[in-house]
Amino acid sequence: MGLDEVEALASVRLMEAGATRLQAKPVARSIRLAERDGVRSHGFMYLPIYAEHLACGKVDGKAEPEMSRPRAAAVVVDAAHGFAHPAIDLGFPTLVEAARSSGIAAMTLRRSYNCGILGHHAERLAEAGMIGLCFTHAPASIAPAGAKLPVIGTNPFALAVPDEHGGARFVLDQSASVVAKSEVILRARRGESIPEGWALDARGNPTTDPDAALKGSMLPSGGAKGFGVGLLVEVLASVLSGAVASRDASPFSGPAGGPPATGQCFIAIDPAAYALGFTTRLAALAEAIEGQDGARLPGARRRAARERTSVEGVELDADLARRLGLR
Repeated sequence: MGLDEVEALASVRLMEAGATRLQAKPVARSIRLAERDGVRSHGFMYLPIYAEHLACGKVDGKAEPEMSRPRAAAVVVDAAHGFAHPAIDLGFPTLVEAARSSGIAAMTLRRSYNCGILGHHAERLAEAGMIGLCFTHAPASIAPAGAKLPVIGTNPFALAVPDEHGGARFVLDQSASVVAKSEVILRARRGESIPEGWALDARGNPTTDPDAALKGSMLPSGGAKGFGVGLLVEVLASVLSGAVASRDASPFSGPAGGPPATGQCFIAIDPAAYALGFTTRLAALAEAIEGQDGARLPGARRRAARERTSVEGVELDADLARRLGLR
């Protein structure tokens, strides 16, 4: 299946489930990009969940986001319980313009939803010539070190830096947990176990059972330091944006609860506002990493997946094809 077919199918299924074109198109594009980069956990796998959430009201498929600009370098978007993607699209041009004018600007979203692969939004800022620093929180799934009750979500952050050719030199995209929760959901669906060190069960014991993990908590990457990264994201994406706290947000999977009402924060920095020679110094930094045997820049695997997908296309396994109504 080609990427155009991926996007078209996703768009049709979302609109069949009740999304307007305004809501469906940016989400379909995000599914296309996830499949392009080989991140299946955020691609077609999520489409049935999106459709379910449109049907049960966790996402308002007819929402119309609203943007305000309370200060010169501050952009605020209310996603109105719709998908995050159209709300991001609404505020993105203003965010970039504000960063070019002020040197740095930030955009927050509230009453939002899962924004897909965070690194794609950071990369988009890099393509506009900005350093993109992005944060999104999620329903609580990580407990503080030494505790059992989840307080923060997997809370990813992403950094993308521009190159001199209108692209991103590299994209760093990682969650506060050892692995994204969607990877556990994927293995639960396939009936596969998860590696030790990914999660704890509801009693706080290590588990390799993905279903037990989904009822328990994800382990933070690096222990207390990983929880600290997640806490930083919580402050920017939830507290600063005025979104619901991770501990009060409904799950991104399953029909339980109302709209998650989570939030995001996007920071755009124009390197030209600070010092000359940014791309030269960045290239030297990248070379110090890539020049070593066995080392690679963040995002290298996704770039390799893009090249494979451009040749091989996207292949669906039988179960996912059935869930999408293709078999």
